[in-house]
Amino acid sequence: MLLLGVTYALFSANLGQKYQVIVKGTYLNPSGTATKPPPPDQAYVLNKDGALLTGSDAERVMNEQREQVRQAAIKSMLTQGSIALVAVGALAAGFGWLVAGRVLAPLHRVTDTARRIAASLAALHERIGLNGPDDEVKNLADAFDTMVERLDHSFDGQRRFVANASHELRTPLTLGRALVEVAMHRRTASADVKELGESLLTINARHEQLIEGLLILADSEKQLTAVYPVNLSDVVTHVAGQLSSEAAAAGVEVIRGPGDAPTKGDALLLERLVHNLVENGIRHNAGAGERWVRVVSKCVGDEVRVVVTNTGPEIPPYEVGSLFEPFYRLGAERLVGGKGAGLGLSIVRSVAEAHGGTVDAVPRAGGGLEITVVLPVDPG
Repeated sequence: MLLLGVTYALFSANLGQKYQVIVKGTYLNPSGTATKPPPPDQAYVLNKDGALLTGSDAERVMNEQREQVRQAAIKSMLTQGSIALVAVGALAAGFGWLVAGRVLAPLHRVTDTARRIAASLAALHERIGLNGPDDEVKNLADAFDTMVERLDHSFDGQRRFVANASHELRTPLTLGRALVEVAMHRRTASADVKELGESLLTINARHEQLIEGLLILADSEKQLTAVYPVNLSDVVTHVAGQLSSEAAAAGVEVIRGPGDAPTKGDALLLERLVHNLVENGIRHNAGAGERWVRVVSKCVGDEVRVVVTNTGPEIPPYEVGSLFEPFYRLGAERLVGGKGAGLGLSIVRSVAEAHGGTVDAVPRAGGGLEITVVLPVDPG
């Protein structure tokens, strides 16, 4: 636009200059008769009848002609210049779009990889592996790959440590439980010894539960190497039946809604996911009045969902996110004697992310939680 404006200004200034027509010598009029021309410093023109016009008449005719030429030239310049401007602008925009697309394509790869890794720790094995000239974008991609590789090694070492430590702790706990049971079942064992043994077995069982949870958590954070079709409807039915006795003992009704929900993944981990959700709903279902846990599986578009809702105490919205952190217990349940090991919902989130899904929880009106797990559907 600036170029077109400057061109217009220069063109208009050039056309606005005044010119004089100087003729020397003898002038022949249309009849062929020699006529003496006007003085050299005076302009003259011929009108349409061939008459010689000089002075102000000649100036007027020349100005009219010059203005006509000027208007025609400006109109032509603006019309053709605008067409050329639009054409060149379109070409420049298209060329710029192509060049920008090629330049930004590596940055899109970096962004997509970072987004996948941020969504799930199971994607830490991914690398950008950008090929091309040694420019700023490639340096950025290489630095990102180095950072992710170190994080992957760090998390892998942490998982191995947790798994190995848990395996090592299983043996002394099993041995301790056996020794306590032998001491309790002796014929000479007094009532005090039996009571102490019961307390020790309760503590031992809690520690075993904690170690089992750590092992499952370490396994769920690994990348899934083999996945198989799993219908969450079967999992919901199996888990509800498995926990029915515990629910009856706690005075909690388990309401099941096993709708068709086909997905792919590790069947044992998915069973643990549903099991932890229902078990959590049963164990944290305090309060008077009606007490229930409802577990529903369903298929919604290209997603499958497991929704577990339970009655229970009021939970502040700002506390909900912390419930998925390891060893976090709400309120008074942070004590050692609280229910569970504090890993149930952490395992749920880890298993969901390992299967490319998400988990979300919202407080239920009247108390309790509504937890929704979303997983990809298996179209086959």
